[in-house]
Parts: sequence; structure tokens; C-alpha cells
Amino acid sequence: MPMPRVLIADKLSPAAVDIFKQRGVDADVKTGLTKDELLKIIGDYDGLAVRSATKADKDVLAAAKNLKVVGRAGIGVDNVDIPAATAAGVVVMNTPFGNSITTAEHAIALLFALARQLPAADVSTQAGKWEKNRFMGVELFGKTLGLIGAGNIGSIVADRALGLKMRVVAYDPFLSPDRAVEIGVEKVELDQLLARADAITLHTPLTDKTRNILSAENLARAKKGVLIVNCARGGLVDEAALRAGLDSGHIGGA
Repeated sequence: MPMPRVLIADKLSPAAVDIFKQRGVDADVKTGLTKDELLKIIGDYDGLAVRSATKADKDVLAAAKNLKVVGRAGIGVDNVDIPAATAAGVVVMNTPFGNSITTAEHAIALLFALARQLPAADVSTQAGKWEKNRFMGVELFGKTLGLIGAGNIGSIVADRALGLKMRVVAYDPFLSPDRAVEIGVEKVELDQLLARADAITLHTPLTDKTRNILSAENLARAKKGVLIVNCARGGLVDEAALRAGLDSGHIGGA
């Protein structure tokens, strides 16, 4: 039986090639392919490994006559046409736990940076100023964190926030009441979260239901001075409305 062949189309650690080899899989690394180049060669492969750059769209899947699996080294699979893959009998896999702690810690780091105005204070200090009173910032202690999305990453953020003695409320239609108790958060509807949260962090995939979940209207309903951290997907927040809110002072930082 011939060795199965996998195309690694985006930059992965060299360890990936070794892992394939050890398991009897022939892996070719060809990154930075144009769509036309990919269409020409994809028919030779049984598997495709991608990160974010390569799009496994319906054209690519149609040309991939021998393809059995697409592996996304990361969480979101927005660069893979799932319905087209399913119709072609191609399995789509991701690595949902790969960077959960990293992303959660990054969200907490950004929250601290906003609360203490670190980016602006750094610029000011690097410019030779010493504006202590301008950058008082706020304590996170006792503040309410609103989680939009309480899955793998959101639940880790909740745990860290509870360690900082914050209160945590979460909006997530998939969060069961039992799981909310288990992770120490109060399950709320989105309007309650907006009314109560001093800071909001987003941890959801980008879907038709979550796109612009922080719309102009929802941002206007948030508390004055709210801090917003998005370590998930860009399309979750209406960026023009966010900019307007930052300029007006309604939003404390993002």
C-alpha cells in the first residue's frame, strides 16, 4: 500500500514533519502557494495541514480528489469550507486545546494593560515624561468581568479573574447552569452582561450569530468606561463603533 501523503501548506514546527514520518506518512512542506499552485497539486494528497493563510475553499476541495482530511493547527476553522468538505466526505479537524492557556493569559495581560493604561504610560515615559497623575488607572479587584463565551478559553479566563478577586458573569447559550456553578460564574443574558460588566472579554468563534455581537447598539448599552478585550476573532466587534466609543470616552479602553 502506498504511503499516505500530506501537504503542509502553512508554516508549522519542523516537529510536525517528524511526527508524520514516525507514523508512516509522507509529508511535503510547501508554504506560500498561490491558489492556482495549490489547485494544481492538491489532487496528489490524502491530507492537508493548514494554519490561517491557506484557504481550503470549495474550489480547492473540488480539486482534491484523494483528500480525506484537513487538519487546522489552531482553534478556528473559518478558512475551511466545512459544508463543501462534508459533502466531499473530507474530515476537518482542529486543535481546540493547543493554545487555550496562552490565549487566556494574553486576555488577562491585556486587561491589566488597559486597567493600568500601560501602552500610553509607556509611550509617555519613553518620551522622557513622568506623568504619574495622568496614569492612575483602576484596580481590577472587586470589578465585574463579563465573559462573552465560556468554553475552553473563557473558562480559564474566568478562573484567573476569580483569582484576581473579580466577579465574573458569562453570556454563552451553550453554558449549562451546572457548568456555570462549576467554573464559578453567574450565567446571564447579554443585556445583563452589558449593564453590569466593568470589563468585557470575548471568547467565541465567528459565526452568523456572533458577528458584530458588540454592535454599535450593544456598545452604547455597556457601562461608561468599560474595558474591552478581544483575543478571539476581529468580526465580533463593530470596529467603527468601537473607535467612536473610545473617542467619546464611553469606552474606557480596548
